[in-house]
Amino acid sequence: MLLVEELNKIFQRKFSGRVKAVERDGCLVLEGELDHWEDKVRAGALAAKKARKHLREKVPPGKTPFDGIRHQGGVLNDIICTTASFEAMSLPPVQDKALDGQKPDVLIIGGGISGCTIARFLSRYNLDIILVEKEHDLAMHASSRNDGMVHPGADLKKGSFKYYYNHRGNNMYPDLCRELGVPFEYCGQLLCFDNIWMKLLLCFTLPYWKWLGVPARVLGKKELRRLEPGLHKGLCTALSFPKTGIVCPYNLTIACAENAAENGARISLDTAVLAMETDVSNTDSNTAIPASKRIVKVVTNRGTLYPKIVVNAAGVFAEDIAKMAGDRFYSIHPRKGTNSILDKKTIGKVLNTIAARYSGDYSEAHSKGGGIVRTIHGNILVGPDAHETPERENFATEVSSIEKSFKKFRDTSPGLSAADIITYFTGIRAPTYEEDFVVCKGRRTGNLIHAAGIQSPGLTAAPAIAEDVARFAVELLETADGKVSPRAAYNPIRKPIPHLAAMSDAERDALIKANPDYGLILCRCEEVSRGEIIDAINRPVPCDTVDGVKRRVRPGMGRCQGGFCGPLVLRLIAGEKKIPLHEVLKSGYDSAVLIGETKA
Repeated sequence: MLLVEELNKIFQRKFSGRVKAVERDGCLVLEGELDHWEDKVRAGALAAKKARKHLREKVPPGKTPFDGIRHQGGVLNDIICTTASFEAMSLPPVQDKALDGQKPDVLIIGGGISGCTIARFLSRYNLDIILVEKEHDLAMHASSRNDGMVHPGADLKKGSFKYYYNHRGNNMYPDLCRELGVPFEYCGQLLCFDNIWMKLLLCFTLPYWKWLGVPARVLGKKELRRLEPGLHKGLCTALSFPKTGIVCPYNLTIACAENAAENGARISLDTAVLAMETDVSNTDSNTAIPASKRIVKVVTNRGTLYPKIVVNAAGVFAEDIAKMAGDRFYSIHPRKGTNSILDKKTIGKVLNTIAARYSGDYSEAHSKGGGIVRTIHGNILVGPDAHETPERENFATEVSSIEKSFKKFRDTSPGLSAADIITYFTGIRAPTYEEDFVVCKGRRTGNLIHAAGIQSPGLTAAPAIAEDVARFAVELLETADGKVSPRAAYNPIRKPIPHLAAMSDAERDALIKANPDYGLILCRCEEVSRGEIIDAINRPVPCDTVDGVKRRVRPGMGRCQGGFCGPLVLRLIAGEKKIPLHEVLKSGYDSAVLIGETKA
């Protein structure tokens, strides 16, 4: 195989023969040992780049990625890193038989934005749907640890799955958020330059953006100053992408799950997939590769399920699920990034989203580079950075990450200061080495569907991905069992929790007269009432943690970060759930806020 020979020559030169490539079951498999994680990632990136060149044809104009000829497998990076220590996936402490013996039509693995939007789209049909999530709440990983930007797709390659799903997803957002009662806004994005002659050059690029399907305008200095008075004085022209939006990613994820639950889907939290059993009786005698394997059993900590269809939307653990199902044809390499959230008093300093351009190491080359983002709730967010990591659940924040982001944007918006940070968060993205989404039916396992490799712009693409995954599931079910009928009582409208801070005085007055709990403010920073918190605790998807309430209605999101309202929220959860105070958790399992009474 020419590709393998060429790649091994490169590996010999770069890694002294410690790594080799082999072709196995249609995939390009990397084997050997390296001392540094960054070198393992670099080897995988080299292999993917060569594979694209040799094994994939460009998608014809006017066609979707599904119409292109694509290699049946991808890069499987099995190189051992001698210095990297791996922690096993964290597991919930729950051990029961709550799901034992269940036979759902569709089992969705993963409670992030992908899994929850898929559950909502599937709930349109008369199907028994179970979504399992190993954490104690939804959106606990990448879906709550991103900047909430709905991308215009300006930096995506036409013909890629990322481009295809981002373009569709972006256009779906206004209707999606209206139905779910989730705030959304097209705020615009600016790519700024400090050379006046760039304005002429940018004008020549406008036909390209039109061809790409991304609305764009060129701004002169006067209009740029009007839109962003706080920009550095040296910036004099910009490209404007008006279809850049902002949304709260965890609110949207939870809203999709709640609407799915209202339409009959079941959400099982604290539920980890531990193993699978496949039926391998039907094999091809020439290759010994199962031609139509099927998942017949899925083992969890809450019992064994027997699903007809399994959807793999497990984020950084998607490769593990694919391996359990005997359908591994991609590798995930985690990428870490940190965002800083600034006090709302800084909001006047940035009115749009300001993009960044990256150059440098591999991780940055495949990142959108972060930016200065105005969030839907009125804060400013700075970041993220990007670096490769072997750790899939280490969300620790390093000072160097924050300093790097602020140094990068100091010459863009001089008014921003790290002194205005009220909190920060770190997320782990889940890219493949091909740096593209994996959205398809199983290659070797007949009743499996993948929604994997979903990194940025995964939030934007999620509704479009969900629409296709739901279609794949229905097709597979109809092939096996006959016609799948729509749910006659399906209701796409979700009634949101009232948000007092966004209401007029008259609206507040009417709400408080109907329910006095809305008149008692528990969180002064975000103006959150007792009624809103009670609503959050008693929604269709269970919520019984301090951070769970925080994600849903924002007590503790302000400047004091829960210093005043935290104890009040804790007491309210204990009262509503009828549990002792010391049993209320901050976030998930093993996160007790209190350990017991100090006074009798």
